[in-house]
Amino acid sequence: MNPVLPLAGYVIGLTAARRADELGALFVRKGATVRYGPSIRIVPLADDTELHAATRRLLDAPLDVAVLTTGIGFRGWLEAAEGWGLGEDLLVGLGSARLLARGPKAKGAVRAAGLAESFSPTSESNAEVLDHLLSRGVNGLRIAVQLHGEPLPYFVESLRYAGAEVIEVPVYRWVGPADPGPLDRLIDAVLDGGIDALPFTSAPAVASTLAMAKRTGRHDALVTAMRERVLVAAVGPIAAGPLAAVGVPTVQPERARIGALARVVAEALEQRTPRLRAVGHRMELRGQAVLVDGELREMAPAPMAVLRALAHR
Repeated sequence: MNPVLPLAGYVIGLTAARRADELGALFVRKGATVRYGPSIRIVPLADDTELHAATRRLLDAPLDVAVLTTGIGFRGWLEAAEGWGLGEDLLVGLGSARLLARGPKAKGAVRAAGLAESFSPTSESNAEVLDHLLSRGVNGLRIAVQLHGEPLPYFVESLRYAGAEVIEVPVYRWVGPADPGPLDRLIDAVLDGGIDALPFTSAPAVASTLAMAKRTGRHDALVTAMRERVLVAAVGPIAAGPLAAVGVPTVQPERARIGALARVVAEALEQRTPRLRAVGHRMELRGQAVLVDGELREMAPAPMAVLRALAHR
């Protein structure tokens, strides 16, 4: 008998826009079934008039500090600026400023562009970047803050309150999916008990999923399912924010990485797998299937519900 993979029997729902296939492949290799329902899409950088306007404003006067939050966003910004004929000017402007890279991917993109960061927090958090800036004083400084798909109101307003001029740089924007059908069906599957785990990779993906549920009258039911039955995971505290706001607990990896997210989901599902003995057989209730004496058997929802009730007696 071939060994049963650790996530065989489980169904994972993914709402990610970027790297969804990569994350899905990690779960499939562990035996899970993956259902995709993208909840967001990225507005192409070169088509974004807000980014163009922010870049022009940044180049109007010397820049003191630039906060760079994502590698993909920074690379895309440089490519977009090149397309507008502003690439060289932007590199010169950034080269004269102190560059703060939030994490290793942003740091790598900075160095690949021939620039050098002056600070990168070990926590990879915006909070540590903000503390670093405020502790050194920002009064009178001109600071560019690269957004990562959504506003950073606390970060930006804290700098402004401390006396800085802040230029928000929306290097990409999240908008709703072009085709909401897959997300709509994914929400239905959650409510029908057909999804065992929902890993989220960004706060906008969470917000868009909840917004879709609210528009269609399913918000409360979805939140209840995520609170009580579905394992919900977030790649980091920023992604977990909108979930915490509606009382949904999450599991999170120690480091905000796709691979680490897949591992923490697998570990959490393993820990919450009900196990029981019945009529001399060993059983594991794995989401949508039962492992009986080492053999995986798919189960219909009704008998699975009976087994779960027995397991929790």
